[in-house]
Amino acid sequence: MTRSAVLAVDLKNDPAMIATYVDYHRKVWPEVLASVRDAGIRTLDIYWLDRRLIMFVETDGRDVHDCFTRHRDSASPRVQEWEALMKSLQEPPPGHAPGEWWAAMRCVFSLADSASD
Repeated sequence: MTRSAVLAVDLKNDPAMIATYVDYHRKVWPEVLASVRDAGIRTLDIYWLDRRLIMFVETDGRDVHDCFTRHRDSASPRVQEWEALMKSLQEPPPGHAPGEWWAAMRCVFSLADSASD
């Protein structure tokens, strides 16, 4: 059984930083991809609009927060470098909880949960 989440973060209001973020995500470092997969993340899609990033995540059944903690705490210096670089280009969105960077979004509507006629 998979678990999923939708998360949001904002890019800093600087066109050069936004372009840098997008450029890095065109060719994510192999060590980062391996760490994400090893942490139990099976699907990770990031969508971009202006400064807002939305991430859709599915795990192998583990808690999403636990998977990202495992990834961020990786012993790989390359993963640590990537995480620091990405964080330098981002800022938490309005309404985030204290200590939260990528803010968990709440589901307002789900077609799957709707009664069919």
